[in-house]
Amino acid sequence: MGRNPVTWLGSPTFPHAARIALADTQLRGNLAHATSTIRTKRAAAVAELPDWERLRLAGEAVKDDVLSHLDVYLEQLEASVTARGGVVHWARDADEANEIVLGLVRDAGAREVVKVKSMATAEIGLNEALEAGGVTAIETDLAELIVQLGDDRPSHILVPAIHRNRSEIRDIFRRTMPGASAVTDRPAELAEAARTHLRRKFLSAKVAISGANFAVADTGSVVVVESEGNGRMCLTLPETLITVMGIEKLVPTWQDLEVFLQLLPRSSTAERMNPYTSVWSGVTPGDGPRAFHLVLLDNGRTATLADRVGRQALRCIRCSACLNVCPVYERTGGQAYGSVYPGPIGAILTPQLGAGSGDPATDALLHSLPFASSLCGACFEACPVRIDIPEVLVHLRNKAVDAKGPYAPEAVAMAAASWVMSGTRRFRVAQRLASLARLVARRGRIKRLPWPGSRWTDSRDVPAPPAESFSAWWRRTRG
Repeated sequence: MGRNPVTWLGSPTFPHAARIALADTQLRGNLAHATSTIRTKRAAAVAELPDWERLRLAGEAVKDDVLSHLDVYLEQLEASVTARGGVVHWARDADEANEIVLGLVRDAGAREVVKVKSMATAEIGLNEALEAGGVTAIETDLAELIVQLGDDRPSHILVPAIHRNRSEIRDIFRRTMPGASAVTDRPAELAEAARTHLRRKFLSAKVAISGANFAVADTGSVVVVESEGNGRMCLTLPETLITVMGIEKLVPTWQDLEVFLQLLPRSSTAERMNPYTSVWSGVTPGDGPRAFHLVLLDNGRTATLADRVGRQALRCIRCSACLNVCPVYERTGGQAYGSVYPGPIGAILTPQLGAGSGDPATDALLHSLPFASSLCGACFEACPVRIDIPEVLVHLRNKAVDAKGPYAPEAVAMAAASWVMSGTRRFRVAQRLASLARLVARRGRIKRLPWPGSRWTDSRDVPAPPAESFSAWWRRTRG
């Protein structure tokens, strides 16, 4: 299968976008409150299981087995789905997947579809492709609906509207939702307004589109877990169900699925089990959709699989635990990452899925996202399938630096710094010259430097150098 980029949201490189986010005090307050609440609840849920680390090891082992034998399990899945009345489609990239889905919707005679929350369909820009084809997609997950009605962008894998508070949501509903002009910011009223709005869509939709949390290869069963019940409505009421699934979402057997149904809810929503776990295998006459289509999406996954270090990103089960513990994400939010997948997992998954696209804006993100981390390691400790995100970040940083070549500005600057620091006299002269930067400092910080220093100060302040270096102080006081 081919390599194609994921759909980008058009943000600038991470440092610039992060600076904009850091200036938004409302955003930072919303994120700090939400992530700290989720972290506390998750810690309590995980502490209930004495074998949590063994479950993590089991999840890692199952995922690695799937990635090592992906071709075998995919063929087994296709045979199982087909035997139960479903139809399997293979998509090399986003364009091919969108074309398949749009064709299926048109064949069903639908002009409007209801959607279960799905990262895969966001990755390929399905909503935009459907709109261009004359089909309206209605998000039914509450947070996704808020983002859609607000003409906004998601900022979290699990809670896409985590950057919005109740007052902001109330204003969005009043402005865009029929019959909600008098709704208050009480959660019960907001939920009721959304429920009333969506019920009409559920009852009239001919086609539903979902993603998949897992697919069981030996039975052809597809699994979606959720917390609101909107997914259950989409998966049972419409006549046609279309599922778009990344090819890495497989588990071999139901026994393997049992491991992930323990790992996922505790890591994501801090629950012992998901309120709604929907499983279907092909088509059941007289019950549920009359037609089921499974679109298996590559879109850069095969290329990622070839990287022995980077491939562990494909273990990801989209729980968002790494986002909730990341100090960088907590202060910038997901939109600053400029891609569908934010946070630590986005910093390693996005560059690999989009590698080789040739698009300058994409390349800028690919070369900046692996550096959007302090390498503190909290993400690895939280990951339920033990993705060593810091290891992959360093690996991708090395690739980004190597790709620039020996004559890139950064490489030349590092070579010059190496030459200066390798000679005692040169280093002392450089220290004295650097101390002159104190003349443009304000309150101990330098906020603006001329080019090329402006490449740094556009996104960060620089501490003013001391009046006297440590080595100069040592020579003066100790002889």
